[in-house]
Amino acid sequence: MDMRWEEAGWERLAPGVGRRRMPGWDATIGLVAGARGALLYDTGSSLREGAEVRTQAEALLGRRVTHVALGHPHFDHVLGTGAFAGVEVFAASGMDVLLTTQRDALADDAARQGVPHDAAVEAAELLRAPRHLVSDERTLDLGGGRGVLFANLGPAHSGHDLVALVPGLRGGPGVVFCGDLVEESGEPQAGRDAVGGRWPEALDRLLALGGEDAVYVPGHGAVVDAAFVRAQRDALARRFGVCRPVARPVS
Repeated sequence: MDMRWEEAGWERLAPGVGRRRMPGWDATIGLVAGARGALLYDTGSSLREGAEVRTQAEALLGRRVTHVALGHPHFDHVLGTGAFAGVEVFAASGMDVLLTTQRDALADDAARQGVPHDAAVEAAELLRAPRHLVSDERTLDLGGGRGVLFANLGPAHSGHDLVALVPGLRGGPGVVFCGDLVEESGEPQAGRDAVGGRWPEALDRLLALGGEDAVYVPGHGAVVDAAFVRAQRDALARRFGVCRPVARPVS
């Protein structure tokens, strides 16, 4: 591991690509650096977390964060977004409406889960509609040959699931930021906005995007491989009664 990343509290996954596991809910925040820009995938559960992550990432890279992608609209992944004024924000289609009309619900959920009430309300009030909405797939060029492919795979874990594929450089494996479509630290959580019947199909698409050699980064927990994602896909199909063939390795 690159000690510079490790000392800053980040796990380096590939050249210019890493992630940090946040305390509390163990939510992952991803970081992707190119020659001209830098992307954070998710922003944490509060303005304090968002500001802390932004400061750390910019100190680590020596330049500013230019883009944010929001994996899905749950509080532990989006309530730090207000700390990213001036940054271009990507999200799945529909997130613009949700984040501007459901602020009270987001704040209430965060407070129920342990975020101080005043901090949750402040973070929710500072949420702004994402400018860049992804209905299917969209590519972001960060410069220096570093691109990121966003894919809207929802509804599944939530109504608005956006994943980010970072292709490998010089023959190295790609990195896939999965959001909570994949969880390693426990059974995948299905809240009121989950669409369980479509979740296995979303993981089929995820595996097709990343392939067998990719590094898959769950929304919570340790990094996993394609075999883990496939096994979780099959478990979700059984859980939600999806009568489809068991997923097989991508050829």
